[in-house]
Amino acid sequence: MSISTVTNLNRRTLFKAAGLTALAGIAACSTVSVPTGEGAGVSSSATTTLAGIRASAALPALTPDTQLEQAALQQAGYMASRERMSHTTGWGKDFASRMKDNGVRGAAAENIAEGRFDQQKLFDIWMHSDGHRRNMLDPDFSRFGLAYVRDGRDPALRYWALVLGR
Repeated sequence: MSISTVTNLNRRTLFKAAGLTALAGIAACSTVSVPTGEGAGVSSSATTTLAGIRASAALPALTPDTQLEQAALQQAGYMASRERMSHTTGWGKDFASRMKDNGVRGAAAENIAEGRFDQQKLFDIWMHSDGHRRNMLDPDFSRFGLAYVRDGRDPALRYWALVLGR
């Protein structure tokens, strides 16, 4: 084999490896992943609590929705993996683009939280926050998804996300 043949083979191998690496990076951007630590979609357990909150404002109850729960679980997982609360992901996905990627159409809102508290305390905190309360009492919403992911280093710490939609 000549030196130029070996050089061409090495270039081809390098280009193939670079192409596969780029494809893997692009695929990772669209993949929903949950980090180390227990994750849970808990929408059904929040149905009664949210119904009570909305009934106090003469609004109909919200229906748990698996699509919204998946979007909530994705965001809770992202926050747990980064150990911080945020409505935007590190790969540049804001709330609107995340909803679109999850197939959520129409008006939507998101409440997030981080802490060592249970679901009842979570809703108490949100009810004492104007913006969070406004989201939960928005008459345009009829569905919701609630999820949390435990911090992999501190099992008492949870990252919560509530996604509301039409």
